[in-house]
Amino acid sequence: MINKLKKRNNDSIGVLGSGLMGHGIAYTAAISGFRVLMLDLTKKQATKGLQNIYQILEKSFKKEFITSQELVEIKSRIEISHDYEMLKNKKIVIEAIYEDLDIKTKALKTAEEYMNPNGFLASNTSTIPISILASKLIDPQKFIGLHFFSPVHKMKLVEVIKGQKTSSEALGRALSFASLIKKTPIVVNDSPGFYTTRVFVKYPFEGMAMLSEGIKATSIENAGKKAGYPVGPLALSDEVNIALIGRIRKQILKYDKKNSIGPWDKVIELMVSNLNREGRSGNSGFYDYPKNEKKHIWRNLENYFPVSNNEIPEKDIVDRLLFTQIIEAISCYEKNIITSIQDANIGSILGLGFPSDSGGILQFASNYGVQKFRDRSLQLAEQYGKRFTPPKLLNEMARTKKDFNSL
Repeated sequence: MINKLKKRNNDSIGVLGSGLMGHGIAYTAAISGFRVLMLDLTKKQATKGLQNIYQILEKSFKKEFITSQELVEIKSRIEISHDYEMLKNKKIVIEAIYEDLDIKTKALKTAEEYMNPNGFLASNTSTIPISILASKLIDPQKFIGLHFFSPVHKMKLVEVIKGQKTSSEALGRALSFASLIKKTPIVVNDSPGFYTTRVFVKYPFEGMAMLSEGIKATSIENAGKKAGYPVGPLALSDEVNIALIGRIRKQILKYDKKNSIGPWDKVIELMVSNLNREGRSGNSGFYDYPKNEKKHIWRNLENYFPVSNNEIPEKDIVDRLLFTQIIEAISCYEKNIITSIQDANIGSILGLGFPSDSGGILQFASNYGVQKFRDRSLQLAEQYGKRFTPPKLLNEMARTKKDFNSL
């Protein structure tokens, strides 16, 4: 239910971009009482984003989540334009446009020129380091990352990313804003892919790796659900869009030279470039999506990924899907990308769909037993690849018999 809406007559924000993320952020701010200016390259594009917001509001009205008066009131708070000069006096501006450094830089520099110099400027980027974007601005201290999750109006998490020069004041304002729009924030330090994206992609990647090894798609998907994930890794890849996952992958490789090419890269290349099967949005990915029928795994998938006669135990499939994400999360904590164990756990459940009954991604390792978890990681590394190699922190914790509750 959307509770009685608070009026914040002096609080107005600007959102750059009216696509999936842009209109989602604009909607979320508007229902929380903010007046919103949503900008795009053309009035036509901005109007399309506004219509998407109206569709969400109409659904809420039909379900009696909001009254007719609230519906009118929320609509009246949202304004659209293609004119950056209208950002004048805006103290909060959030960029949510295409994941391209040059395009984002141009938009951010223009916004900084017009907005209130005492406010803060944020980017919804999921991969480009905040410090790289900040280096193009006049005042990098007032720049921060606000990484929302799709669909924005349903997902509770927002990842707040501090750049190298982000001020404590900008951080405080960003956290306050997240609270006002009823989101749960986690704070992370700058890095290619930050925390959530780095950990998230490991799940679909491992599903793709196993598919390339000849493991049956149904076995992979069933193991994902058995592990406690809402959907299997191949279905998730389709939902997010395989091409988008590929673009995220390229961005991380571009900014993180230590990342190496994996078997998933060839799978993405085949599905997107060769077969033009990008996922659910195009009605074809690892699954087919026939009209008025239940989705099903693409019947020709095994022609491109033949099933091996030596299928691995289900326990190994389950563990690979879980351990690949947990090891990355431990690595992020070791590298100081995320500094709060609580934030790591909250972020994994609210943003990544990590099994909720685990208590969170690092709590899983503690519950499993750190030494036992380290030993199992070594087994997986020997059998399935060095990506399962325990981070130094995990080895040290096993040696000193500590867990994540005692750090």
